[in-house]
Amino acid sequence: MRLPGRTLRGATPLRSGWIIAKHTRLTTTSWRIVVDVRARRLSVYDRGTRVRIFRAIVGKAATPTPRGEHFVEESVRMLRRAPGAPFALALSARSSVLQEFQGGPGQIAVHGVANVAGALGSAVSHGCVRLAGSAVTWLAARMQAGVPVRIV
Repeated sequence: MRLPGRTLRGATPLRSGWIIAKHTRLTTTSWRIVVDVRARRLSVYDRGTRVRIFRAIVGKAATPTPRGEHFVEESVRMLRRAPGAPFALALSARSSVLQEFQGGPGQIAVHGVANVAGALGSAVSHGCVRLAGSAVTWLAARMQAGVPVRIV
């Protein structure tokens, strides 16, 4: 199976690659996440019905949260003292400004607010979407790799 390369506005072009079809698994999900940057909220949908709305912190003007269609790559449990604890949902989204951040790629995540500054409902992050600890814990218990994430 061939995965075609594509270019996202403001991003580095992705490369083409090959994967072995027999090592893949086609799945579906009833979940969907929508992040409304202007309203600074994250909505969760199950089977097309909105089931939760969470207040969020989004990217500031200099490091905006990238708009577009993305997906959850993985859910990571973080140490209690780690910035953004207790969980991070790593997204396929990448920063259009930061090619790397604190030694890693400029990858965008939905994560907690532990050990980072900012009040829910503000725009102060480096592009990530921050939620209250209870909200990101709720998400991490339900969202798996592949869940679509639309950032508008």
